[in-house]
Formats: sequence, C-alpha cells, structure tokens
Amino acid sequence: MAGPDEGHHRPLRETLSQLRLRELLSEVQDRVEQIVEGRDRLDGLVDAMLAVTSGLKLDATLTTIVHTAIELIDARYGALGVRGHGHELVEFIYEGIDADASRHIGKLPQGLGVLGALIDDPRPIRLDNIGDHPASVGFPAHHPPMSTFLGVPIRIRDEVFGNLYLTEKNSGQPFSEDDEVLAQALAAAAGIAIDNARLYEQSQRRQAWIEATRDIATELLSGTEPAAVFQVIAEQARRLTESTIAVVAVPAEEDDEDSARELVVVEAASAEPVDIAAFAPIPVGVGIVGEAYARRAPVRTGDLDLAGAGGPAMVLPLRTTETVAGVVITQRSAGGAPFSADDLSMAAAFTDQAALAWQLATTQRRMHELDVLTDRDRIARDLHDHVIQRLFAAGLALQGAVPRIRPADAQRRVEQCVDDLQDVISEIRTAIFDLHSGSSAGSTRLRQRIDAALTQFASDGVRTSASYSGPLSVIEPAIADHAEAVAREAVSNAVRHGNATEISVSVRVDDNLTIEITDNGTGFNGPITESGLANLRLRAEECGGTLSFEESPSGGIVVVWQVPLP
Repeated sequence: MAGPDEGHHRPLRETLSQLRLRELLSEVQDRVEQIVEGRDRLDGLVDAMLAVTSGLKLDATLTTIVHTAIELIDARYGALGVRGHGHELVEFIYEGIDADASRHIGKLPQGLGVLGALIDDPRPIRLDNIGDHPASVGFPAHHPPMSTFLGVPIRIRDEVFGNLYLTEKNSGQPFSEDDEVLAQALAAAAGIAIDNARLYEQSQRRQAWIEATRDIATELLSGTEPAAVFQVIAEQARRLTESTIAVVAVPAEEDDEDSARELVVVEAASAEPVDIAAFAPIPVGVGIVGEAYARRAPVRTGDLDLAGAGGPAMVLPLRTTETVAGVVITQRSAGGAPFSADDLSMAAAFTDQAALAWQLATTQRRMHELDVLTDRDRIARDLHDHVIQRLFAAGLALQGAVPRIRPADAQRRVEQCVDDLQDVISEIRTAIFDLHSGSSAGSTRLRQRIDAALTQFASDGVRTSASYSGPLSVIEPAIADHAEAVAREAVSNAVRHGNATEISVSVRVDDNLTIEITDNGTGFNGPITESGLANLRLRAEECGGTLSFEESPSGGIVVVWQVPLP
C-alpha cells in the first residue's frame, strides 16, 4: 500500500515526463525542419547549378549566375565582377538596382574597397557590416544602403575569373555559414559554366576565322587581282577582331619587299569613311608597326597612334616562307577592351594563311604570264618565218609582173597592192617586236585607242586608215595619252573644218614618236582653228617635241607631231 508521499510525487513525475517528451518532440521537429530546409536548399543548389551550366553564351551565362545566386541565397542585391589583367574590374554585371538608380550612381565599381580586398586575396568574405571592414571606402552618392555582405571568388582551373558579390538578405539576417557554403558551391559550378561558354565562343570564333581564310583563298585563286584582295583582308580582320578600323600597309612601290624602307597604307576598312591619304608612311624597323614588319612577328599593344587616333591594337605581318608582303593593323577605339593572347593567335594564323594564298596566287599569275610570253614568242617566230616570208614573196612576184601588165590602170592597181603588202609587212614586224618585248598591253591599248578615235569619225563619206611601225611598247603612258589626244583632235579638225573625205594616220616609233596625219580637205584655203593647233603645239612642247604642218599633194594638210622618247 502506497504511502502519502508517493501519491504526492506521482503527478509531479508525470508532469516532468510530459515536459521532457514535449521538448524531445520539439527538438525532433526542429531537426526535421532543418533537414527539410537543408534538403530544399540542396535541391535549390542543384537547380541553380543546372541553370548556370545550361547556356553557352558567355554574356547570358554571367547574367544567369547573378540571378541564380540571388534566388539561392535569398539576397536583395547581387553582382559579378570580371577581373582584368591588373587590379581592376573590366566588367560588372549586377541585379537588384534599377536603371534609374544606376544612372544616378554613375560609374560602375572599379575594384576598390571591400571588392578590391577580394581581388587582392581571393578567399570568401562574409560580413555583418560592410563598414566595419578595414578596406571599406563607403558608397557613392545615390547608392542604396547595404550592411551585410558575402563575396566568393569564381575560379576557372587555376585562374580567378572574377568574384560573386551578394548583399542584404531579404530576411534582414546576416549571411550564415550555410549561405557561404552554398555560394562557394555555386561559384564552382559557375566557373565550369563560364569555362564552357568561353570554349564555345572560342570555337565559334576559330570557325569564323577559318571561313574568312577560305573565302580569301578562294578570291585569290579564282583570279582576283592580289592587290584587290587586300580590301577583303582588311574588312574580315576588322569584323572578326571587333575593331573600329583595320588597315593593310605594304612596302612602297619603289621599294623591294626584302629591302623596304617604309610601308604605305593601301587599304582601310572602317564603319566610317576613311581617307587613306591621312595615314603617314611607316618607317620599317621603327615603332611598333615597323618593328613587327622587320621582325616578322605579330604584336599586340594597349595603345597605338594610328592616324591620330589611339586605342588597343594588333600588328599582324603578312608573312610567307620567303618574305613579308606587308602588315595588317587592327585597332579598337580608345578605352576599348585590350586584345587577348587568343585574339593575337587567331588573327596571326589568319594573316599567315592569307599571305600564303597571296603568294600562291602571285606565283600562279607569274606562271601564267610566262606561258603567255612563251606563246607570244612562238607566234612571233611563226609570223616571221612563215607569214612575212610568204607576203614578201607575193609582193616581189607582183612587183616583177608590173612591167608586163596592160593597161596602165591595172598596172597602178597592182602597184597599190604591192604598197599595201609592204604596209602589212611593216605592221606585222611591229607586232612581232611587241610580242617579243612582253609588254604589248600598253602598245595594244595605244593602237586600239587611235583606231577607236578614227572609227568615231569614219562614215559613208569619210575614209580613214592607220599604219604603225616600230616598237609601240616603249611609249610611256603619259606620252601615249598625248598621242591619242593629238590623233583625235587632228582628225576632228580635218573632218569638221577641212571637209576631208580621206584621212590617214601614220604612227612611227624610233628615237622619236612621230604621228603624221594627212587629209584631202580644203587645206590652207579653208578655215584653220588656231585653238586646235595651239592645243597640239602645247602637247608637243610639254613632251619636249615639235608640231609642224604643210600642204599635202592632194590639196589637204599634213600635220606632223613629233616628240623624243626617253
């Protein structure tokens, strides 16, 4: 039978047991809630990792990292600073501050204060009050107030790409150790995502460089003039390097590639119109550009003065196995992003391939020219050995038959045929000389230009003829221009003012260039335009020559324009 004390203590023990049970249940519930919360946060971390690693565009990936970090850590503000080559941030992606507030704040952070501390020592920083940190320098005007801070570095293998910054938890509490662990885990995933995006963009850029190289090689090998392809090279280099301007400079015309003294800009590509004359000659071996050409080595620089404008630039020699055809210079505007080592490597590979294609195309053109010269020699030999000899024999046969021909009218016609054969032989000999000289392009142009001038005035009532003797290929372009103008004006005067119906032009090349225009017009009895003769005389005097005219046997005028040849 229980005593009175035992009955008194039983309710007390039961009460204590119930209290302990409630405490235990409460503790279990807290543990369960922590487990659930931890599981939810782990699920959130997994989702965040999947989100930041899902894209391949670098800019979009950086923005996703900031947004995902804010949601995962439940922060009000977030940012990602990309480190430059020194102690600075070259890019700053943020979320939580609207555009109006950002405009009032002004310049983006440059990596000073607490942000700079994370750059100097890339280890996580967690602060309950930013202002208490020794490196704190405060906030600029119009900046929203911030107290709590969490910063973690983002690494890509051994390289610190940048830092992830979070401030102000939405709950108003400081950042916890768990928040720091989650932020570090997210930063690790972000590093992988950024690396993948950079590799993808790099592969895309390499593909673009390869396609540009292929296009230029196709242009060159399809027969496009090598010099014309320099414009394509400049355009592609500017586009692929995201430059403001790109120029191509080659040795001056009077310089040999192996002993060039200065480079001149021959092509420029820019979004704005560019005057090539504004670019001064570049001395070889002097300055960044001249040294890159002389050493056959590509270089990049943070600042290059190009026609009065500065900015980051690359100098890329157009080098082949034997020589350097010139240099390509690409430049970004002042304050633009500097060129990276990858930029230099890919651009140099492009210019090397373009230079090799240029060399191959140039060699191909020279071989073609050699084939043409060989054909010309063969044609000239055949003309001399076969055609001229047969024409000469025919002329001799006709000339021998002249005394036996009756009546006199037929005799005169045969004599005219003999004279015509002699003129044909003379023209063929001139053509043979031009073929042997290997530079018939200029002479052919002069011959065609004079023939074209005569054709303009030929009609049913006007007969024109032209004969050529001597090597027209030795005539310089400037003198050829004068010669065409003289023939055109003299024929025009004969037709319009002398009423001529027959005009012959004789072009003879020896020590002098002599152009003789004979017509059957009214001669000195008709009107003579002093302005026309003055123009002919002035052209002769400019070339150190003379102009003379006399009456022709047919009653017209013979104009003789003669200038010495160098």
